[in-house]
Amino acid sequence: MTTPQDALAARALRRHVEDAVVETSERLRERGAVSRRGFLHLLGVGAVAPMLAACDAQGTPGMRRLLKAVGKQNERFERWLLAQSDAVDRVPVGLRTAGRAFPSYFVSPQMPRWDAGTMGQWTLEVNGAVRRPLRLALPDLMRLSTRAQRVQHYCVEGWNAAVEFQGVPLASLLRMAQPTRDAAYVDFASFDSGYHESWDMESVMHPQTLVVLGKDGAPLSAEYGAPARVHSPIKLGYKNTKYLTRITLMPSPNGGYWSDKGYEWFGGT
Repeated sequence: MTTPQDALAARALRRHVEDAVVETSERLRERGAVSRRGFLHLLGVGAVAPMLAACDAQGTPGMRRLLKAVGKQNERFERWLLAQSDAVDRVPVGLRTAGRAFPSYFVSPQMPRWDAGTMGQWTLEVNGAVRRPLRLALPDLMRLSTRAQRVQHYCVEGWNAAVEFQGVPLASLLRMAQPTRDAAYVDFASFDSGYHESWDMESVMHPQTLVVLGKDGAPLSAEYGAPARVHSPIKLGYKNTKYLTRITLMPSPNGGYWSDKGYEWFGGT
């Protein structure tokens, strides 16, 4: 049953949504990022700003149902946006990479470090909805075709920083594993106290999505997620799992460390 508090919250939510849709639509139209037809679609789609899910609010059962419905609508909108443009991140001319000033982050009490002496050889497993499961050691990954890219990293807290990463395009890794037809989502698991986040397949296959092995021309350090991490400039920072151990393809999403705490699941930039 909807309570008076839910009704008030719903009205406030609707006003925020309408404002966000108009503002986003105008901004994209001014940048030439959408056609007239796309602009009209934006005005009618009822998109929702990421702030709605990032508030970490639990609320009443009615509010939670509302937020869940809003989250699904937001996911559809962000998928549509991703499909409408080339969505390739470009670092502005003159912007220097952050280098050692690039923030590090982990959820464990201490910085996670893979100890081969007690944990055995580190490997990256690719499993789930695939015809050819993979288990690759670090030298195996380094023998694959890698590339370097200078992109921006976007934090949900509002800041961004330029960074140069080297790694294996995730799309090429998944092609090796041969996804089955029901593979629609991908979960990235780590050894950082169970941290994980699941993604949509479109973002996984984006050309700038990498399994990162190096930063600024050097092997990835523990500070930034060694031995390997996932990174894409089209996803907010919390979606980019560090200390990677497993990539699992799935028919449906399974949430994530921050997604389960109320942050927006899609997490697009």
